[in-house]
Amino acid sequence: MLDTQLTSSLSYKLFRADQVRENEAQAAADSGCDMFTLMQRAGDVVFKQCQELMPNSDVYLVLVGQGNNAGDGYIAAVNAKLAGKQVHLCAIEPERKLEGDAGIAQQRWTDAGGKINTFDSALLEKADVVIDALLGTGINSYIRNEFADVIDALNASSTPVVSVDVPSGLDANTGQSLGRCVQADITVTFVGIKPGLVTGAGKQSCGKLVYADLGIGKAFQSLARASATMLNIDHFKGMGPRDINSHKGTYGRLLCIGGNRGTAGAIRLAGEAALRSGAGMVRVFTHESSVIQVSAGRPELMVSDSHLEDALAWATCVVIGPGLGQDEWANHTFELTMKHCQANNKPVVIDADALNILCKQSTAYTLSDSILTPHAGEAARLLGVSIDEVEGDRFNYARQCSQRYHAVCVLKGAGTLIDNEKKTWVCRHGNPGMATAGSGDVLSGILGALLAQGVETDIAAKYGVVLHAKAGDDIAQLYGQRGMIASDLFDAVRALINHKHL
Repeated sequence: MLDTQLTSSLSYKLFRADQVRENEAQAAADSGCDMFTLMQRAGDVVFKQCQELMPNSDVYLVLVGQGNNAGDGYIAAVNAKLAGKQVHLCAIEPERKLEGDAGIAQQRWTDAGGKINTFDSALLEKADVVIDALLGTGINSYIRNEFADVIDALNASSTPVVSVDVPSGLDANTGQSLGRCVQADITVTFVGIKPGLVTGAGKQSCGKLVYADLGIGKAFQSLARASATMLNIDHFKGMGPRDINSHKGTYGRLLCIGGNRGTAGAIRLAGEAALRSGAGMVRVFTHESSVIQVSAGRPELMVSDSHLEDALAWATCVVIGPGLGQDEWANHTFELTMKHCQANNKPVVIDADALNILCKQSTAYTLSDSILTPHAGEAARLLGVSIDEVEGDRFNYARQCSQRYHAVCVLKGAGTLIDNEKKTWVCRHGNPGMATAGSGDVLSGILGALLAQGVETDIAAKYGVVLHAKAGDDIAQLYGQRGMIASDLFDAVRALINHKHL
């Protein structure tokens, strides 16, 4: 069976920005240090990351605002200056004297002979690396024009950027840009990883995410409860060895339904992915015009276009949606399938066009053991909101989707989310090369295969998403992201589920 014991490491936990702000002082005190010591440690880590990103860099540009984030920037600037670097520091309000720990850090900079200048975009071309300490996690409204202008100039430049705690202009909890957002090469985040840094547009804005607990992680974790957990392939030991006296029926009977006229490839990909993920038997119910295309070259798939009731009775679980369409055939097929699965408490993966039909008939069905796999557009239709709203607050809408349909929701995209109404997980794997036709169909097949083999719904969703995403990473590492097609994932999935490497 599957081992899902998560590492206790804090680097897999997500905490909202307000949780960090409310608990870091107590965590620091419990760890025997004060808040300025944390600021010093943060500045040290930022400078170290700059050195690793650009080891031969001589010219640093440090951009600061007014809060504690600016204090971290000042400390990093002092470190760079002491290391013999040429450091230009620009503040949004150069004449403003900061207060508290940030004020101490500012004074350290001036005591070291540093100057505080007004931002000049010409400095971007001279710099080898930029430290972005403009805005921290405390902002929750659209940023002011003076920050927006600097961020625009920064994003238009090719100079590498290291952001402090969060890319300036990003909502640390949702990943939404607050009017403007720095596109960083590296983001160094402190004490707790914030949810907005690991999914959707936030993941893009962060670049490489580096986590530093500043020596108070253990104390902080005892004070705050994680809002979500990140998953990677190491969290799963995979499927156990098969019994010697087992047979194909031992590993489930999966029915994949879809493939309307002209979209046979979608359900073929789902069916073959299920076979490659260990399902014992896979049957495909498809449109009469798609039978030959689905069965050609893959004789292991049993394919039919009639007697759906018999096929449903045969199956132990169902995948419906890839290539299903939304015409009369699709709607009739969907209604028959959902009524059967509801009456027999049969696990079902609902994907693609089946989601689009479901959102029109949501009150008609109450399902147990179901997995919904929407992308942002499908989630928006399921919830009656806009795509921008979903992408602007992915954690919130993944939870709403799971609660409304009483299902496990897999909200696909960069940093795919898995939500079961009570807990949320984020997939750490995946890459833009997987944004290709049929990739979601392969995921549905994997999920269906795991359910067919008796894996519990929550675990099947988590493990299936991670398997799929890690397979994409393995293929990208071998051949690159461009040109990856959905069927490339088959061999990688098979290797991963058997603990092998390509």
